[in-house]
Amino acid sequence: MPVQFPPALQPGQRVAIVSPARKISAAELAPAIAVLTGWGLEVVLGASIAGDHHQFAGDDNLRRRDFQQQLDDPGIRAILCARGGYGTARIVDGLDFSGFAARPKWVAGFSDITVLNSHLLARQHASIHGVMPVLFGQPGGEMALESLRRALFGEAALPLAVPPHPLNRPGTATGELVGGNLSLLHTITGTASQASFAGRILFLEDLDEYLYHVDRMLLHLHRSGQLAGLAGLVVGHFSQLRDNAVPFGATAHEIIDSYARHYNFPVGYGFPVGHEADNRALVVGSKAQLVVDEAGARLVAETPAGVSSLKSCLN
Repeated sequence: MPVQFPPALQPGQRVAIVSPARKISAAELAPAIAVLTGWGLEVVLGASIAGDHHQFAGDDNLRRRDFQQQLDDPGIRAILCARGGYGTARIVDGLDFSGFAARPKWVAGFSDITVLNSHLLARQHASIHGVMPVLFGQPGGEMALESLRRALFGEAALPLAVPPHPLNRPGTATGELVGGNLSLLHTITGTASQASFAGRILFLEDLDEYLYHVDRMLLHLHRSGQLAGLAGLVVGHFSQLRDNAVPFGATAHEIIDSYARHYNFPVGYGFPVGHEADNRALVVGSKAQLVVDEAGARLVAETPAGVSSLKSCLN
C-alpha cells in the first residue's frame, strides 16, 4: 500500500497543539498561536498544555488521552506537537490510530516526536518532521517556519541545496523520506514504531550526545542491517555534541562516514534539518530525490499533495 497523505490544511480549520513529552506552559505558546492564527487557522490547546508531572506535560495517561482526543476529533485537521524532550515513546503503544486511518490528519514535530513520525510511517501514513510551536519565534528560523507552512497547506516544497562537503559521497537517489533524531531511531528499533529504511532516503540529526553514543547508535543500525538497503543518506544538524576526557577521536561526520563507506548510496552532509534555528520541514513518507555531486548536495521532495517538483527544480 502506498503512503497515505492527509488533506492539505485550509484557512478556517482547527489545529490542536499538544505536548506528548516535556511540559510547557500556554504562555510559551503565545508566539506560535499568533503565527497560526495569522495563517487563518483556529488553535485549540490540548489538556497536556500546562500539564505538570515532574518533567512531563502531565502523567502518561493524561498525555495519551489528550493525543487520542485530537486523533479522534474530526474537527481537528492537524496536531502540532508543542515541544520535544522525552516521553512520546511512553505513550505511543496506548494510542489507537484506527479512527486516524479513516480520517488522516497532519501530525508535526521533530526530536522526540521522531517516535510518532516513524510509528505513522510504519503504518503507511505521512507526517511532518519540522519546527515545533515552542520554537516558532526563534531568530533565524524564518525559512523553517515557512517550510512548515508550505507542508501543512500542501504547497510546493522549496528545494534544499547545501555546499560541497569533504565527506560527501556522490550519486543520485530517489525514494521516500524516513528518519529524524538518531537517538530515537535507535530507541524504537525492534518495536512496533520502527519503520523500514529499505529503498528510502534516511535523514539523521541529533543533539547533546556524546560522540561515542553517536558511534554506538550508528553501529547498531549498521549491525542490525538497517543501513544496508538505503537509497541515500541526508545528514542534518548534529548539535552541541560532547566528548569524554579521553577524546573519542572522530567528529560526528567522521563517525557517520565510517559506516556509510560500507555501502554505495550517496551521502550529503550539512542539510538544515535538526536542532538549529534553520530546521526545514521534511514530509516523512514523501518521495524525494537526493543529488550529490561536485556542486554540493540537493534534496527536492514532492509536495504533500503528491505534485512532484523534482524535475523542474533540478533542471
